[in-house]
Formats: sequence, structure tokens, C-alpha cells
Amino acid sequence: MARIGIEESLTDVKEALMEMGHEVVILRSSEDAAYCDCCIITGQDKDMMGMADTSIAGPVINAQGASAQEVCDMVNDKLS
Repeated sequence: MARIGIEESLTDVKEALMEMGHEVVILRSSEDAAYCDCCIITGQDKDMMGMADTSIAGPVINAQGASAQEVCDMVNDKLS
């Protein structure tokens, strides 16, 4: 499965992704995103830790206003 970086406040999304078998990494610094297939942010700070300037291995998904299931669907769409 994929390695997915998420902001710490997205607990419900973290649990749902782990149930799907994904490896979940909490994003505390821009280095945490370096080897992720996909990153999920809350959208409250779209330039979280300079991620807009950082090259990551995959897409950044804005989870603002989305349910945990909707975020998981977005992850599956982006990674398929």
C-alpha cells in the first residue's frame, strides 16, 4: 500500500487510511513529506511548513470540508 503523510489533526482520516492498509506518517516538518506517495493537509494553511516549495513524491490533497471517507476516495483516485 501507499505511504501517506497527513497533518496531525486529521485523526479520523489517519484511522481510515490505516484500516485500508496504508502506512501513515504524521507531517511535522517538510522532510516528513519527502518519501510519501501522497500528502493530506487540513487546508487551513495551504503552505504548511513550506510544502508548496517542497518537491514530494505525489499529490497534496486538501481535506478541508471533506469527510474521512471522501478523503480516502480522493487518495484512491490520485494513486490509481
